[in-house]
Amino acid sequence: MIRIELDEAALGATRIAMSPLRDAFCAAHLQLPGRAPSWPYQEWAGHARAVWREDDRLRPLWELFTEGPPGVSDFLMPRPLGTPDVYEELDQLRATDPAFVRAQVAVCYPGMGEEPFLRPYLTDPQAACAALADAYAAWWEEAIAPCWPVMRRLVEDEVLLRARTFATEGVDALFGGLESRARWERPVLELTKYIDAEYAAGERRLVLVPLVFAEGCRLYSTDDPEVLAVSFQARGAAALRERTPGPADGGDRLGLLLGRGRAAVLRELAGPLTTAGLADRLGLAPSTVSEHLSLLAGAGVVTRHRVGRSVYYQLTDTGRSLLALLAGEGVLGTAAA
Repeated sequence: MIRIELDEAALGATRIAMSPLRDAFCAAHLQLPGRAPSWPYQEWAGHARAVWREDDRLRPLWELFTEGPPGVSDFLMPRPLGTPDVYEELDQLRATDPAFVRAQVAVCYPGMGEEPFLRPYLTDPQAACAALADAYAAWWEEAIAPCWPVMRRLVEDEVLLRARTFATEGVDALFGGLESRARWERPVLELTKYIDAEYAAGERRLVLVPLVFAEGCRLYSTDDPEVLAVSFQARGAAALRERTPGPADGGDRLGLLLGRGRAAVLRELAGPLTTAGLADRLGLAPSTVSEHLSLLAGAGVVTRHRVGRSVYYQLTDTGRSLLALLAGEGVLGTAAA
């Protein structure tokens, strides 16, 4: 169990940031021996498994993943930048302080410094980190990049939803709805992990990182002296799966009333989403989703608001009531953001 104490100053400094490199890391964990990808990842894993096993450019990643202990060093995953560009994070990896790399090898791989796969990180850390970044880039380009447009929308939607929850409902709502492996009892955030650790208030600022592939490996990063990064599962990972048919019309009262497509759109709007985000999740054309949203907005069951260049939709009280009455979904207690 990990216990993180957060005083008012620490709570005020808490941030939510995306990290494509951490998603790539967790996706790689799904390829390890003995791992059985769960339902949302199975279709993706079929292609990715061949990349992981057959692309020799990934050797620096293979070795760190398979030759050493299960712990994760921060030189494998630098501090989250909040960028959607994985290559910015890879540049950060290439620029890792050699002294930090050597120190991390000693901490995370005790007594293994003479192992061939680790020796480059001690003798020439800069070149070793560059090779590791190149391996990450190859993994990204072959296995992750084709999915990234969908993944990016899912993560950006998650960041927006969590930020709005934090701003409008407070930290209790933010941490209370984080995920099943996290428990918040003010002033302590507890994380279920196989190690025990405690962090006092004010030691580091907390960064929450939503990941599509968090199911591959929940990350908890502590080696950074200023930042404590904790990942959690972003909603919508099912967008990676092969599309499956929805419920039969005879048992779907909401679908009978609104039509199956419009009912599916309404069900997805538990939190703010864009037209493109909904289209990705539902496997529908953006034009079709846009038409459904226009009709639902005209009926007063969804509302829209603009954030920068994007328009986000969410349920109104009427929409939540409609779902609760006809779909049997417990959404009446969800406060409007």
